[in-house]
Amino acid sequence: MDPRRTTVEGTSTPAVRLDDGMTGRGDAAAVPPPFPGPPDGPVYLDYNATTPVDPRVVRAMIPYLTGFFGNPSSSHPYGAEPRRALGEARARVAALIGARTAEMVFTGSGSEADLLAVRGAVLASGRSRPHVITQATEHPAVLESCRSLERLHGARVTVLPVDGDGQVDPAALASALTEATVLVSVMAANNETGALQPVTELAALAHERGALFHCDAAQAAGKIPLDVGELGVDLLTVVGHKMYAPKGVAALYVRDGVRLEPVVHGGPQEQGLRAGTENVALAVALGAAARIAAHELDDGTPDRIATLRDDLHQRLRTALPGRVHLNGPEKARLPNTLNVRIDGVLGHELLAAAHGIAASTGSACHSGTHTPSPVLTAMGLEPAGALGALRLTLGRWSTPAGIETAANALIEAVARH
Repeated sequence: MDPRRTTVEGTSTPAVRLDDGMTGRGDAAAVPPPFPGPPDGPVYLDYNATTPVDPRVVRAMIPYLTGFFGNPSSSHPYGAEPRRALGEARARVAALIGARTAEMVFTGSGSEADLLAVRGAVLASGRSRPHVITQATEHPAVLESCRSLERLHGARVTVLPVDGDGQVDPAALASALTEATVLVSVMAANNETGALQPVTELAALAHERGALFHCDAAQAAGKIPLDVGELGVDLLTVVGHKMYAPKGVAALYVRDGVRLEPVVHGGPQEQGLRAGTENVALAVALGAAARIAAHELDDGTPDRIATLRDDLHQRLRTALPGRVHLNGPEKARLPNTLNVRIDGVLGHELLAAAHGIAASTGSACHSGTHTPSPVLTAMGLEPAGALGALRLTLGRWSTPAGIETAANALIEAVARH
């Protein structure tokens, strides 16, 4: 059966059975288990940094760390179950994004998947002076891969600006495209602001000029519906630890017919694009996480999380009138992401004073000195405003009570400032 699934508005998706684990052990359930972190820990509002590993995902992967230890390439019985599980995991990840099973390549991280996509496409193009286009708020995995191609392989790189909401103007891409452009790489959603890019329109423009289009969907996969056919992308990155699987596993969608230079040379694993014996347990974990995410997209979980996010925002605005400012678009953003700046306070100082919550700021700390987020400065924020930013990101285990606790902690910390 073709595992393609449509997840765009106005269409339906196949039913997801949640009681038939990969080996009959039940790797998913209709009701999420309790939060896997410490029961007395702070309210977790940093889901865009990493997600807790869902206990159902852990249950799915454990058998492949113990009894089913065989090499999936082995022809004897010990390789049979790992090989079957690897194939099923690949199909589940493919189904989440509307791809075919054979179009998914497992990697060891999202950064590796981005490297395979960007470096792989550019080197496979055979151009002596290939042109690559990306944008200013892209993840460093893409930006640094582009810079290495520029430095080591003579590539020409264009970095498009973004507007005040952090979005790329399609007209800017149209103007930057040339006959030498081999790849455009623009993320689906920004990790700091949640800003959604007009991927479908951008991909169509790239294809009009004969270029491939890569989309880093690390933050978007599992949070919003994604369908590679609807988006029109050639390459798309999915990351395990952003969707309740362990760190150390990701996948790259490679449209059938797209040629890439391998990221690891050697054996024939992963269509020859990433040599090395597959980590079956982590692949199974990603497959289980993808299946749970598909169910949550169908059952309205993103709407529930968006309601909590908006409640948090409103509580802050009510208690701090005129001082709370949203960074990024109000509508075209991830349902779980709230990036705000609060007049008169620095983000890192506020979080240090707001005991009981775990979140991120819009700055980076180097040797005790805080520098503004490149994402926010690219959007036009002055350094002082960027240093005041907070990134509050919700997820599967966010609750109304937790949101109330977090809001009160932040409001009280501002009052003490």
